[in-house]
Amino acid sequence: MRIIYEKATHEEEEVIIVRCRKITDDLTYVANTLNAVVDGIAATKDGEIYKLPLRDIYYFEVVDNNSFIYCENEVYESKLRLYEFEALTYGTHFFRATKSTVINADKISCVSPALSGRFTAKLDNGEKVVVSRQYVSDLKRIMGL
Repeated sequence: MRIIYEKATHEEEEVIIVRCRKITDDLTYVANTLNAVVDGIAATKDGEIYKLPLRDIYYFEVVDNNSFIYCENEVYESKLRLYEFEALTYGTHFFRATKSTVINADKISCVSPALSGRFTAKLDNGEKVVVSRQYVSDLKRIMGL
């Protein structure tokens, strides 16, 4: 497989073309992820709908069947479920941290061990989020520890 980049002129629309013999689950995943990166993830706050770029999201959390998206200083709601957040961010620096959270590892400033094999991740905005022991290996892999 080759990847070809071509610069578009100012008049041309930017477009990504995937030419394949068969549409596989992997290609569908790549397309979905690319759409999430380019278009952002739809979220609501105070009755208004926003498109949040993945780079601005610190973590996702689901509490009592309500989904929340945490950014630097704002919290948004979403209709998506945690497994949908995971699918949209698969292959990025987002990882499952607990049974109810997915964290953006790019927003982690430092980590420290906590009780019972867990870790505490301090985010760039000063917020602390727990990483369950069953997901610590993912944290270490993503952060290169």
